Amino acid sequence: MQLPVKAIWVFHAVAKAGSVSRAAEELGVTPSAVSQQIQALEVQLGLSLMHKAGRRVVLTEAGERYFATIDDEIGRIVEATSAIRGYRSVTSLTVRATPTLSNKWLLPRLQTFLDLYPDIEIRIDGTNEPTDFNREIVDLEIRHGDGRWPGLFVEGMGEETFVPACAPSLAASGSLSPEDLPSYRLIHSVKSQAQWGRWFAEAGVRPTQRWRRLLFDRSHMAIDAASGGMGIALESTTMMEREFANGTLLCPVAKPPRIGIVTQWIVCPRDHLRHKKVQAFLEWLRTNREFSRTVQSK
Repeated sequence: MQLPVKAIWVFHAVAKAGSVSRAAEELGVTPSAVSQQIQALEVQLGLSLMHKAGRRVVLTEAGERYFATIDDEIGRIVEATSAIRGYRSVTSLTVRATPTLSNKWLLPRLQTFLDLYPDIEIRIDGTNEPTDFNREIVDLEIRHGDGRWPGLFVEGMGEETFVPACAPSLAASGSLSPEDLPSYRLIHSVKSQAQWGRWFAEAGVRPTQRWRRLLFDRSHMAIDAASGGMGIALESTTMMEREFANGTLLCPVAKPPRIGIVTQWIVCPRDHLRHKKVQAFLEWLRTNREFSRTVQSK
């Protein structure tokens, strides 16, 4: 049975107003049209909902019960309609990225994207959990890892350089040699692809004693700890560029060995690339950062 939505709405208006003519005025139709809708509803329901009492209408027992049942629901529809009225249509883009990249690299640049694409409403989902594109509503992800995710479009975001970094209060720029670092507390990002053991090997240093450690599972926490003078961190210059620019971090080693790794990757199903909003964000990423040629389409 097709629901007689219009007739139900008219019945609600008459029951609330207590008058056919008053309801007709509120609805912007003639009293005759209102009466026809009420009659049609009564025929479809097979019972009488109201009767006239002078210039007013009185609900029958069935009419009172029906009105009480639908009143709250119609009220919610009215509220929802009033709330949504005036909202302009927007294109929503959901981007997932690691907390460190979201906070240290993406957020400082995001205003330029908003200026270029004011009609795109963007949501940044800051998490290390990889996206299950079959179950989650995510348009594009910037994923930390080695770039090996079969079945997805994968593009490297460019090689990052990892260097020791500390607060100026701990050591001056270029004042330390690699051999000096084991005597300081060394800050570790346990999930980082660049670890102190590799750095010392690249520098040709074999620490003779176990160094003091401070460990974090998020790079942005390691960076903030180093900025606070807690020790020396081995982190990406890309993720530390804001701190290097404002002077809260510096490299205390004069000529540190270079460790370059692609650790961040643009990832999404290939069919997502057809969407203009995804194309826009991808092109914006490419123009706001030098990308490596590391491109994989698996």
